[in-house]
Amino acid sequence: MKKLLLDTHVLLWMQDDNTALSKAARKTLEDSSTQLYLSVVSLWEITIKQSLGKLQLEYSLDELIDSCTTSDITILPIDYGTLKTLKALPFIHRDPFDRLIIATSIELDLDLISSDEIAKKYTTRIIW
Repeated sequence: MKKLLLDTHVLLWMQDDNTALSKAARKTLEDSSTQLYLSVVSLWEITIKQSLGKLQLEYSLDELIDSCTTSDITILPIDYGTLKTLKALPFIHRDPFDRLIIATSIELDLDLISSDEIAKKYTTRIIW
């Protein structure tokens, strides 16, 4: 069974059925044997960007979380191990949300599904 951590944009693109998802990403996401995970960091990022007016969605945060539950996406907390991994990460990526998502992927040994080119410079396995 493949275990994948969704980057924030992937979650939103899945929710919106956005064609920006690559064919490989879409195929992996549609595979019923794939277990999907989401860091609570993504929900934090969405909330902050909405409050700053940088992100507008046609659905509420509650609806997005309900959709995660319906889709069997496990929402992961930030734990101490992830923070230790974050501290040890080379400072390649400047975005704090992406750094935490990458650290979560590394700490929990989850493949990261993301189109983020900078994330590919870390040791985490990227699917795109």
